[in-house]
Amino acid sequence: MNKRADPEIVKQPEGEKPRSKWTQLALGLVFGIAFGFLLQKGGAAKYHILVGVLLLEDWTVIQIMLSAIVVGMVGVFPLAAWGLIELKPKPTRYAANVIGGLLFGIGFALSAYCPGTSAAALGQGNYDALAVIAGMIAGSWIFAETSAWTARHIDPVGNRGTLTFVDIFGNRRAATVAIAATALTAVAAAFHWIPTL
Repeated sequence: MNKRADPEIVKQPEGEKPRSKWTQLALGLVFGIAFGFLLQKGGAAKYHILVGVLLLEDWTVIQIMLSAIVVGMVGVFPLAAWGLIELKPKPTRYAANVIGGLLFGIGFALSAYCPGTSAAALGQGNYDALAVIAGMIAGSWIFAETSAWTARHIDPVGNRGTLTFVDIFGNRRAATVAIAATALTAVAAAFHWIPTL
């Protein structure tokens, strides 16, 4: 007889003590608040800065994104190598990635907000972000309702499976991280001298 999984327990990798649902929610709340605080302090919740990126007049958000990628990459890959976390990269699916990217880009271009920045903007008193948050909720509902159809008709198009740079470069994780982190740091620094249009 199969026992039902306890909904209060979140499954963890083998050898780790299971965390309760409330612990996971508490961690999510703490890290979410920290993420929003840093977004706001970095200027990524300010409308004129976000519009400046789209108009190629301000590189602040690009520098924030590149810095976040480098810090995340340098932090996450060693944790995975030490067995403290388990990496679960999403599959590379060309059609789904292109369509999703276009929808995200159109929404960003029309509103000058993305999911994280809209929440941070609302927190600092920008009530126009409410329209974006309502759109995200509606979009999430539509995606959930159509997910079975997209799984059958869109996901298989250009499905390459879990494909990462580490795989492409022969599973040389440390070298890949070092080269990518150095290159992205150089690009982020270069934006200090790239003229705006």
